[in-house]
Amino acid sequence: MASGEIAEALSIPPTRMSFHLATLERAKLLRSWRDGRRILYAASYEDMRQLLAFLTEDCCSGKPEICGNLGDDLVPSCSSESCS
Repeated sequence: MASGEIAEALSIPPTRMSFHLATLERAKLLRSWRDGRRILYAASYEDMRQLLAFLTEDCCSGKPEICGNLGDDLVPSCSSESCS
């Protein structure tokens, strides 16, 4: 999805959206590529899974029952191909 479309969908000013997208990309939670004049963004689901696993282990002291089952609440709305 293009940054402008994301900003519009979330009612966020485009310049502010670009700042947040760049931060998420540096954290490797998003990936981006150029399509003509547009920059498209997609979630990096594997990196997000790794982050959730780390947080569960670190924050829950290795006892995931404290945090609940975070993965059960995550229902992807699209496949990785259709999110690109």
